Amino acid sequence: MSTLILLRHGKSDWSGDEPDHLRPLAARGRLQVPEAGRWLADNVGVIDLAVVSSAERTRETWRLAAAELAVPPPVREDDRVYAGSAPSLLGVLQELPDEVATVVLVGHNPGVEDLVASLTGRWVPMPTSALAVIDLSGPWSAVANTAAELRAQGRPPAG
Repeated sequence: MSTLILLRHGKSDWSGDEPDHLRPLAARGRLQVPEAGRWLADNVGVIDLAVVSSAERTRETWRLAAAELAVPPPVREDDRVYAGSAPSLLGVLQELPDEVATVVLVGHNPGVEDLVASLTGRWVPMPTSALAVIDLSGPWSAVANTAAELRAQGRPPAG
């Protein structure tokens, strides 16, 4: 059994003139994301790998969330997660080694919401800083065709 944790990036700051890929987190995102990290620390246990979009707001999201973990996992930055559709995100997951049991993928909408729906058959809203924990019954290489169960989902309070 494998566990996939989807974490949507925190609320981003639209006040500057940065290109989308370089947009940082807003104050609300910087408050909410550590709460998501604390929830992971309290409810998930050991995370073996973090796969993070190359966008600044997702990298900042993971830095803040991982700071709340007793043992932060190795990080793999993947450009395909930025603007990734559900099929492209499935492709990223299918390449994971089978010895990696628990993975957090830090990404964006609509890809994250679409991936939850694709795996579980349920549409789950994934606003900024939201988490979804999905248990998978097969190996990563078969993630698109394996039974998946939504174990938990939610979002930290806005602070």
